[in-house]
Amino acid sequence: MAEFPDWLQPMAATLTQERFAVPGWVFERKFDGIRMLAFKRGDEVRLLSRNRLPQSHAYPDIHAAIAALPFRNVILDGEAMGMFGEHAEPLYHVFDVPWLQDRDLTRLPLSERRDVLEGLPFEPPLVLVERITDAAPWERACREGWEGLIAKQVDSLYEHRRSPSWLKMKCELTQDLVVGGFTEPKGSRVGLGALLVGYFEGREFCFAGRVGTGFTAKLLLELRARLDALEVEKTPFTNAIDLPLAAHWVRPEIVVQVGFIEWTRHGKLRHPRLLGVRRDTPASEVVRASR
Repeated sequence: MAEFPDWLQPMAATLTQERFAVPGWVFERKFDGIRMLAFKRGDEVRLLSRNRLPQSHAYPDIHAAIAALPFRNVILDGEAMGMFGEHAEPLYHVFDVPWLQDRDLTRLPLSERRDVLEGLPFEPPLVLVERITDAAPWERACREGWEGLIAKQVDSLYEHRRSPSWLKMKCELTQDLVVGGFTEPKGSRVGLGALLVGYFEGREFCFAGRVGTGFTAKLLLELRARLDALEVEKTPFTNAIDLPLAAHWVRPEIVVQVGFIEWTRHGKLRHPRLLGVRRDTPASEVVRASR
């Protein structure tokens, strides 16, 4: 008989900029709450955050619901929403079951753990996280205002670390930006390293950061050829912090569309990726649209 653990490190998802829907992967809604492990051993119940902080005082209804489960021992993994005392009803969105009735389930594939999970007698405030089966699940996520999605390999084991078998796809903002420069490629990369992009604010050309992902090799070479023809000696950015020391500067004429998670407090793009090159937008009309 396996020994019931006092604690286990929760499996964490790796942030990705990829968007895909292929066999062997399943998708779940990403909730913006408190990641919480629920431990029940006999009459003892503990609700612990990712950092092992006790949460039973904040979620007494969830604590009571775990205590009422008809199992001698169980560990559930999920996201808690609506803390006690808030207007919203507290809910525990459960997406995994690492342990049940003296069985360590962490070495089972996700598909088998999900079968176990779907057989558990959950009632609110315990809620089973639904699987998203849309052809383009991230489009639904962003359309409905979710924080994003978690993509999981169906045969993934429950790893006690941040794993590439679970991927975090956050909903993106999009922004048209103007290329003001670029860096040289490194290693096996061709064409260019990253685009240096910005937007206009009155007469100022403001630096918004570097965009280094989302390119094909063909596009890298095509952009390099276009940018070489626009090269100038001095930076066109008039309002800039943290410009790279080694860069090529260009006349700000090429407009690109960029996906990103958010603006940082320093006015830079967080996790940007190239979505495409715009040919229908004059550079002079590009302003910061997302605050």
